[in-house]
Amino acid sequence: MSNFTDVKEFILLGLTSRQELQVLFFGVFLIVYIITLLGNIGIIILIGISPQLQSPMYFFLSHLSFVDVWFSSNVTPKMLENLLSETKTISYVGCLVQCYFFIALVHVEVYILAVMAFDRYMAICNPLLYGSKMSRIVCVRLISVPYVYGFSVSLICTLWTYGLYFCGNVEINHFYCADPPLIKIACGGVHIKEYTMIVIAGINFTYSLSVVLISYTLIVVAVLRMHSADGRKKAFSTCGSHLTAVTMFYGTLIFMYLRRPTEESVEQGKMVAVFYTTVIPMLNPMIYSLRNKDVKEAVNKAISKANLKLQ
Repeated sequence: MSNFTDVKEFILLGLTSRQELQVLFFGVFLIVYIITLLGNIGIIILIGISPQLQSPMYFFLSHLSFVDVWFSSNVTPKMLENLLSETKTISYVGCLVQCYFFIALVHVEVYILAVMAFDRYMAICNPLLYGSKMSRIVCVRLISVPYVYGFSVSLICTLWTYGLYFCGNVEINHFYCADPPLIKIACGGVHIKEYTMIVIAGINFTYSLSVVLISYTLIVVAVLRMHSADGRKKAFSTCGSHLTAVTMFYGTLIFMYLRRPTEESVEQGKMVAVFYTTVIPMLNPMIYSLRNKDVKEAVNKAISKANLKLQ
């Protein structure tokens, strides 16, 4: 029998042990976090106040931005604190809470991306029925499913994380509490947690990604049948931003969670995690707005209204 210990807190080793790099990383990630908050909250407010952004596509986009704000906020503040702290600890309860919200928000985001792909399929392949089939009630129901499912699945996964036992090693080779590095330092309850993590991640990524791939396959077929070159260009432009976001998010998560936790995979996963916890939430508002004429027009109108009120 292993000599299990009653763990009260963990030590997060972070991205690096070099002091000069920690200060540099603090500055970089603080700026990234501020841009993330401003960009995503700005998108939410803009969609809320702009009459031309009241379509289902922007309704789902506002929820994607909402999830990105909380996704980044679940990880970044603690990471910033530990970059300037000598102890770099997180309580056992705090670790479980961070795991819970991380898993929940990941599931919510992947299914929102799937819902957004389905919405694009309905808009391009069934334009005449789009207004009735994607009514406000339908959109609310579609967006409710990822939240209910994501937080429910996360509760089960976190209970399995709670079932891990530790034998004295409390150093997590990561900058936040994640399942792979926790599994790596645990000495009990590992097999069921490792197995369920890979199975649940595999099922959810496969199912949600299948919705995306099927939707875009049908979209490509419909677009290629269009006689108008302008129509094809417009259809592809509305899908390009979403496909970029899907590729980045799914690619990084699959790289981390569909492999057995080893020293090498945990170390590589730590670098990849920087991308999907901090960089992607910052980039999403830019991806969806820079090439979007409706968003640009809404921003210009909002600025014009603000200027008129100030004059």
